[in-house]
Amino acid sequence: MSAKEQHQVASDAGLSKQRVVLEAIRLADREGVDGLSMRRLAGALGAGAMSLYHYVASKDELLDAMVDLVFEEIELPPEETDWQSAMRRRAVSARQVLARHPWAIGLLESRTSPGPANLRHHEAVTACLRRAGFTVVMATHANWLLDSYVYGFALQEASLPFDTADEFADMGEDVYLPQLSPDEFPYLNESAAALVAAGYDPAEEFTFGLDLVLAALEPLRASAERRSPTP
Repeated sequence: MSAKEQHQVASDAGLSKQRVVLEAIRLADREGVDGLSMRRLAGALGAGAMSLYHYVASKDELLDAMVDLVFEEIELPPEETDWQSAMRRRAVSARQVLARHPWAIGLLESRTSPGPANLRHHEAVTACLRRAGFTVVMATHANWLLDSYVYGFALQEASLPFDTADEFADMGEDVYLPQLSPDEFPYLNESAAALVAAGYDPAEEFTFGLDLVLAALEPLRASAERRSPTP
C-alpha cells in the first residue's frame, strides 16, 4: 500500500455519519447547498468519495440528515406557558437558526423522508396548537401561516445588503438617500431620512409582524373553543 493510500485509509477510519453530516452543514453554511457534492464533501473531510456512501447512501439522504440537525437546533414550543408565548419562542428560535443556516430555508418542508428531530418538531408545534383549543383544521391554518411568515422573513433577511442597524444607517445616508430625489420621491426620501435619524433597526420587524400574526390567530382559536362541546 502506498503512503497516499495509507493516509486515505487513516482518514476514512475517523469518519462517522455525524461527522459527515456536520461537515456538510459547515460547507453549506459557507458556500450554499447548491455547490455541495459528495466529492466536495469528501475533499473537505480528507476522505475517499466512495467511503461517504457507508454513512449516507445518496445526496438526498445527506440532505435529510442535514435538515434533521437544523430542526434539532430549533427550540420546541415549551409546554409550561400559553400558546402565544410558546409559539413566539419557537418562531424566534427558528429565525435565529435559519440565520445561521440560510441554505435550509427552502428545504425544511421539502423532505419526504423526515428524520426524528423533524417529526418531533412538527408534533410539538401541532400539540401546542391543539392543546390551546385550535381545531385540527385551524391548527393546520395557523401552522402554515406561522411557517410562511418565519421562512419568508428569514429568506428576505438573508438577502439584505446589511446585517446591523449601524450598517443600515450607513447605507441609508450613503446609498439610499442620494438616489431619492425629494421632488421625485418625496415619501421615500422622508421615510429614509426619518428612519436613519431615529436609529431604526430592521431586525425589530420580525417581532412586530410575528405579534400581529399571533394576535390575529387568537380570535380564531377562541371562536373554535367556544363552539366545542363541553365535556
